[in-house]
Amino acid sequence: MGKSENIIELIDVKKVYDGDTVAVENFNLQVKKGEFVTFLGPSGCGKTTTLRMIAGFELPTSGQILLDGEDISRLPPNKRPVNTVFQKYALFPHLNVYENIAFGLRLKRVINTYRNKDGDEYTKKQRLSRAEIDKKVKKALEIVDLEGFEKRSVSTLSGGQQQRIAIARAIVNEPEILLLDEPLGALDLKMRKEMQIELKNMHKRLGITFIYVTHDQEEALTMSDKVVVINDGEIQQTGTPTEIYNEPVNTFVADFIGESNIFNGAVVGKLKVKFCGATFDCLDDYEINQLVDVVVRPEDIKICSPGEGQLKGKVLSTVFKGVHYEITVGIGKFEIIIQSTSNAEAGTTIGMRIEPDGIHLMRKVYTVNKYDGVVTKNNAVEFGDGVFDCDVTQLYKGSHLDEEGYLITAQGEKIDLTGTEVCVEVDTHAITMTDDISSGGAKGNIISMIYKGDHYRYIVRTEENEEDYVLSCPDLWNTGDLVGVIIPKEKIKLTLKVTGEDVK
Repeated sequence: MGKSENIIELIDVKKVYDGDTVAVENFNLQVKKGEFVTFLGPSGCGKTTTLRMIAGFELPTSGQILLDGEDISRLPPNKRPVNTVFQKYALFPHLNVYENIAFGLRLKRVINTYRNKDGDEYTKKQRLSRAEIDKKVKKALEIVDLEGFEKRSVSTLSGGQQQRIAIARAIVNEPEILLLDEPLGALDLKMRKEMQIELKNMHKRLGITFIYVTHDQEEALTMSDKVVVINDGEIQQTGTPTEIYNEPVNTFVADFIGESNIFNGAVVGKLKVKFCGATFDCLDDYEINQLVDVVVRPEDIKICSPGEGQLKGKVLSTVFKGVHYEITVGIGKFEIIIQSTSNAEAGTTIGMRIEPDGIHLMRKVYTVNKYDGVVTKNNAVEFGDGVFDCDVTQLYKGSHLDEEGYLITAQGEKIDLTGTEVCVEVDTHAITMTDDISSGGAKGNIISMIYKGDHYRYIVRTEENEEDYVLSCPDLWNTGDLVGVIIPKEKIKLTLKVTGEDVK
C-alpha cells in the first residue's frame, strides 16, 4: 500500500476544557502535502485551539491527529516536524536579526554517520557547525527578502519586517509543516495586503505545508488552496476559495464569507424559486414546495429600467466604495444590497435583474426549535435552561384540567403530569426577546445574527447548558446582548416522549 498523500489528518477530534466547555468537536480534516490550508472563522470558534493541538501545545480530549499516517496525538511539540508563527512575533529584543534566526539552530542536534578505520559505520549526535548555521540563516533571510539585515537590532525594524524575521526563524529549521496563527493581525491594512502576497510566494518557493489561522475573509480567499470555515467548534464547510464563495452550504458561511443578500424562499417549480415576492429561474434542483434559504451576491444583481427585470424598487441610499457603488434598494418590506459600477440616485426607482447563475439555494437548517422537556408540578414545562407556561392538555386529546390542576383525560382518568418527559417544538417566529431578563422564561446571550432581507435571524445561547434558541425578529439587536426569551404558551407544541419501554 502506497504512503498517504495526506501529511496531516484529524479524525473525530474533540477538545473540552474544565470538564464541560467544548472548544472543538466532530473535527475531521485531511491536509495534503504542500497545501496552503486556512482555518477561517470568528473569534472563539476553535480555530486556534485546533492549530495548537496540531502543534502539540494542547492535547485532544478524544480523537486522533495523524502525521503521515502515524498517530501523534500525545507527541510533545519538540518531537513534531512543525513550527509555529504567532501574531505576537515573540522575537528576542536583546538579540540581533541573525541571532534571533539562529537561536533554534544552535540548540539543534543532528545525527551524523561516520566510518571507523575498520570500515564500520557509527552515528554521532552533534551540533550544527558555524558554517552550516550561517548558510541556513542566509538562505532563510533570502526567502523573506531581508538579505543584509543580519546585524540589525530587531527593535529598529518595522512591524512587517519583524513578522518576516519571525517567519524566517520558523522556516530555518526546515519544518514539514508551518503553522501561522493570525500572523498579520498586528499590521496595518496596506502592510497586511503586501504580506499576503509575500506569504503566498514564500509558500510556493518552500513547497511545504502551510496551515494558517485568520478571521479575515480576504486573507483566506487570497492565499489559500483550501479554506476550512469553522463556527462554534465545528467545521461548517471545507473547499477551495471559489467553492466557499460561490456555493456556501449554509447561511453562516454565506453571511461570513463576503457580502450576501440572504432571503427565505420556496421552490415553486422545476428550477424555479420564489423570494421577495417574485419568481426566478435557478440552477439548483430542489423538490417543489421545499423551503430554502436563497443567497444572492450583491455583484450578481444588475440594474435595469423599471419593468425590465424581475424586481422593481426604490433606492434608499448609495455609497461610493472606490471600485463600485453600494446601493441599498427597498422592495416593500425587503431590502437588497447591490454592488455596481453604475450609480443610482437615492429616491429613484430602478429595475433589478438576477440571472440563474447568480442565485444559490441552500437547504433551510433552522425551521423549528426542538428540545427535550419535563412537565413541572405547576403544569409548566422545563426545557432549554428555562421554564415556560404551556398547555399540557395537548398531550391527551379531549383532556382538561380540574380545579386542583390535575389532567383529566377524555376517559375520565386523573393524571399527575409532574416529571413527565415531553418533546417540545417551537417555531422560530414564535420567540421574542426582551431587555428585562427576569420576565423571560429563559435568558441567554445573542451569539449570532444574520439579516435575511426583511428580518434578522438570531441565535440566543444560555450559559448553564449552552442551549440555543433560534428566532426571527425585525428589530436590530447586538451580538453579545444578554436577553430574556419569551414564548407564548399557545406557541409551545408538546408531545409525549416515547421511551424504550413504550416501544416494547
